Amino acid sequence: MPQTSLIQVKVDEEFKVEVDNLFSDLGFDTSTAIRIFLRQALKWRGLPFEVSQIPNAETIEAIEEGERLLKDPNAKRYTNFSEILEEVKNEISNT
Repeated sequence: MPQTSLIQVKVDEEFKVEVDNLFSDLGFDTSTAIRIFLRQALKWRGLPFEVSQIPNAETIEAIEEGERLLKDPNAKRYTNFSEILEEVKNEISNT
């Protein structure tokens, strides 16, 4: 097993809690996130990637489309998912 070294970073407690919660939401702990970052930094020889909870362009577009549909009084409405499935089945059988 390779010898390990300790890297310590001092941050204020509130910041640490926020970071721990973020990485937990992403499925790993802060130490793992730091190791991932360091490996990628070596691979790319710089800052390797952006990690954020900001929606990408496709998600933003879908949200905006949903908001437009909610405001459109002529947009088709459904009361449950079964109604949507039934309509899709009818459209498929009519093609």
